[in-house]
Formats: sequence, structure tokens, C-alpha cells
Amino acid sequence: MKVILVNERGATRSFSFGGLSKALLGLCLLGLPVGAFLIGANLPVAETDVFDSRTAKAWSKALRKQQQQIEAADREAREQLTALTVKLAEMQARLTRLDALGERLTVAAKLDEGEFQFGTAPAVGGPEDPGIAGAAELPYQPPEFLEVIDELADQIEDRQMQLNTLETLLARRQLQDEQFIAGRPISRGWMSSRYGYRTDPFTGRRAWHKGVDFAGKMGSEVVSVAAGVVTWAEERYGYGQLVEINHGNGYKTRYGHNSEIKVKLGDVVKKGQVIALMGSSGRSTGPHVHFEVYKNNRPVDPATYIRRTGR
Repeated sequence: MKVILVNERGATRSFSFGGLSKALLGLCLLGLPVGAFLIGANLPVAETDVFDSRTAKAWSKALRKQQQQIEAADREAREQLTALTVKLAEMQARLTRLDALGERLTVAAKLDEGEFQFGTAPAVGGPEDPGIAGAAELPYQPPEFLEVIDELADQIEDRQMQLNTLETLLARRQLQDEQFIAGRPISRGWMSSRYGYRTDPFTGRRAWHKGVDFAGKMGSEVVSVAAGVVTWAEERYGYGQLVEINHGNGYKTRYGHNSEIKVKLGDVVKKGQVIALMGSSGRSTGPHVHFEVYKNNRPVDPATYIRRTGR
């Protein structure tokens, strides 16, 4: 084997190899690529190569976790939206019932038309607050369903305020009606003696009678002609078993000659409530109730109040 080398000037030089030399040279030429491969395999990985299999696996795991979180958040948002929808329907039904109740109460109470307005949006207003700079230019706008819920809440609050006011008016009116003295103190019977001068049944002399008498059957019910507080519920000279009721505003009534008293001192009684049973206790000639009306501690003719009708 002969090898010729040429330098940069063009000069040549030749070498001759024998059989052993040729074998050694072939092994050297063949070993160069193998050695280069082995050296390259054992070199450290460059710092810029960061995407190995472990990194890809970690990223894939993180993405799956984020996807699960997104799905969970989506389910929760849908559940909350469903709950808000149900709440909105409940508020609308409640508002409808409040409007219906308010309109019925307004008609029943015979209030002036327009004084209480159920079924219309509450009137609101007020000057714009200049203290918040750019308040009218805020970028965030709440979702539409939140605005509907806020509007319904305001309407319900307005209806409740009107109903509270209406309830107060009706309670005051009912109290006045209950305290209004009217009617007879008995459920059955007839008037046997009027207010004023009469012949005393025991002495036969002319005497002043400061009440009216209602005769009836022994044990008949005696009722209160108005609401009030019991200020006397026992025997009293001349009256026998007496019940006295204070009705406020300077008014009180007395029910005498009872056979049995059904209330006690301090009781609050309603109009028409049974307070005693008719009898003939005290200075009496037979079963009846002696009925008196006092105004500012002075006796007045009960006939005026007996002929009254309830408010």
C-alpha cells in the first residue's frame, strides 16, 4: 500500500506500507467514528436542554389537575346559578303574596286611594354623590340576574314597610273600636229601670238611679260593652257581686248584682267577653244586672251608649 501526501506548495511525498502496516492503519481509520460516538454519549447534557421526559410528565400532570379544578369550578358556578334562580322565584312569589295581602288590607281598612300603593315599584331618588371620583365610569357592571334580585329585595322591603304601617293603623283602629263603649251588657233580657229619678223599690221614696237595670233569667251571661282592664271583681256595698272595668280615656263601666263573677282583678277583657252571670246579690229585688257608665268619674246616662252601634 502506498500513500502520497501533497503540501500547500504542490510538493509531494510518498510512503509505502506493508501488510502489517496496512492492517494497523485500517483499524485506526475504523476506530475514529466509534470513539467519537462513545465520547459524545458520555458528555454531559447541555444546560439549555430542559425538556426531558420527566419535565413533560410533570407538566402533563399539572395540566390534568388544572382541568379538574376548572371542571369543579364550573359545576359549582352552575349549582350557585341554579340556587339563585330558585331564590329569585321564591322572592317573586313572596312579593306577589305581599302585594295581594296589602291590596286586600287597604280595601278592608277603607283607606284613601293611593295612600298605600301595592303592585308598583317603590319610589326612590336622591342627589348623585360627587365624593366618589369617576363613580359613573366604573368599568364593572354586575350580572343582570343580580340586578333583578336587588330590585326584588328593594320591592319586598318597601312592601314590608307599608304593611307594618298598615298593621299599626289597623291595630290602633281596632283598639279604638274595642274601647268604644256600645251595646247592652246582657246577651238576653230587657231593660227594667232607666237612668234618673225613680221610686225606690225598698223605701217607696223618690230617689236618684245612676244606672239602668236589665232583668233576665238567673245565671244569664253578663258581657263587657268594651275592652278594658278589670279594676273591681268582688262584693261591694249595695252592688252585691260587682265587676268594674276601666276602658281608658276617662271611661269605666260597672256591672252589679251578679250571682257569679268570671273575671278577676287586673284581667284584660275584650269587647263582648262574658264577665259574670246575672243574679240578685246585694240590694236587689230579683235577677238583673245594674249597669253604670262613668265619664271622668261622673255617672252619665248609659242609654246613650246602649243605643250606639260599633264602629
